[in-house]
Amino acid sequence: MTATDPALTALAQGWCALSALHGRIEAHIERSLQAKHDLSVREYSLLDVLSRQHDGEGGHLQMKQVADAVVLSQSATTRLVSRLEDRGLLERYLCPTDRRGIYTNVTEAGLRLLEEARPTNDAALREALDEASMNPELAPLVRALESLNVPA
Repeated sequence: MTATDPALTALAQGWCALSALHGRIEAHIERSLQAKHDLSVREYSLLDVLSRQHDGEGGHLQMKQVADAVVLSQSATTRLVSRLEDRGLLERYLCPTDRRGIYTNVTEAGLRLLEEARPTNDAALREALDEASMNPELAPLVRALESLNVPA
């Protein structure tokens, strides 16, 4: 395969379309969450991921797992956790079985904000997808996304 191979060119064009769709969706959701809840997309995602933790076996995520889930570096995730902790939306505590481990939980205030913001996030996502579906280059990706049956 060469750089001008039609298969590579098609793949690159597909990647550009996917990247454009992601960017449009993220920007639309960001504007909505910021305007209505003073939350960024990353902050919302972090609260959402951490709210799904539980006290059972493997129920708490290590910082690397959290970073992977919100698609940030560990250092950026730590800074994000610190910002939300300063706002009273998260709290950290030592792991009861391994004093070296630190867990992060969503506070009651964080859970309330997440529940208030969830309809905004969902509506903004729907709006962004509806708008993108009008673009012939993005419409197939929107249809593919909408056909996914991903468990919650």
